[in-house]
Amino acid sequence: MARMVNCVKLGGELPGLEKPPVPGELGQRIYDNVSQQAWEMWQEHSRLLINHYGLNLADPDARQILRQEMEKFFFGDDAPMPEGWVPEGAGGAKGKGGAPAQKK
Repeated sequence: MARMVNCVKLGGELPGLEKPPVPGELGQRIYDNVSQQAWEMWQEHSRLLINHYGLNLADPDARQILRQEMEKFFFGDDAPMPEGWVPEGAGGAKGKGGAPAQKK
């Protein structure tokens, strides 16, 4: 039987993660308060952020940015989409996740 948590992201009693997803206090907080379903939503959102901003996860600054975004995603008021992000199918963008705004 799955471990149940009261998910702060989705607002209900849902199956939780099997173990803390990241080390430290934030990982434990996510383990205690985030469902597996919400974690999967974060994984998709994090890929969007990594691709949109061209984050290199070998860079400690990029990892810190992603960690801050993770905390906002789960425990902030809202997780805004990256500036310039266009959803798939909007504005004539084709392909997964839309296209980032063009810089001139």
